[in-house]
Amino acid sequence: MSLHRNSVNPKFFNVDAKLPFELRLKDFDMAMQDIYDFFYDINRGLLERGLLRLDDMLRPAIMSGLLSDMLTASLAKHSRTLTVNLFHNGHPDLVVNGVYADNKVKAGEEGVEIKTTRKSGGAVDTHGARDQWMCVFVYAVDCETEPARERKPMTFTELYLGKVTLDDFRKNSRGELGTRTATLHKNGIEKLRQNWIYKLKG
Repeated sequence: MSLHRNSVNPKFFNVDAKLPFELRLKDFDMAMQDIYDFFYDINRGLLERGLLRLDDMLRPAIMSGLLSDMLTASLAKHSRTLTVNLFHNGHPDLVVNGVYADNKVKAGEEGVEIKTTRKSGGAVDTHGARDQWMCVFVYAVDCETEPARERKPMTFTELYLGKVTLDDFRKNSRGELGTRTATLHKNGIEKLRQNWIYKLKG
């Protein structure tokens, strides 16, 4: 069995990044490492049974949703002031502890929305434009190396955290299912990228 445990490289953090809500770079470090450790443990068990890695079994949309939920929970665990928004599908994903009754809010502003994407640069669709602190984790999955058991583990390659406003978004056309989304426009995504937290080089 060939399996590698991934690890966060602290030298790729931006020590000049502006962090709201008492967040620390080590909060992001520990949250990403939590995910790496989880994938290593799960994939080890899967490979021992002759099964595919979790990375290879999950569809991209499912993978992104899983990572977003896990990162939200882990950041809540390590952060000094943020906790999980307990409102089902509420916004943002993380809220400042004690600001909202029972830490539940359908649409609040005191907190951080968590997004994940495979798109380099951090461009990601949202369910609506709004004023918010947006945190975007960019990750890579090796789906090409053969044999499959030699593939590299899922890796976070970029991380951005920025304060964006309604004016930073463009609305996308409705899809076939009628779902309306919004994406940061050129200037909006540049605003997000200016406050990069982590960038893996090479």
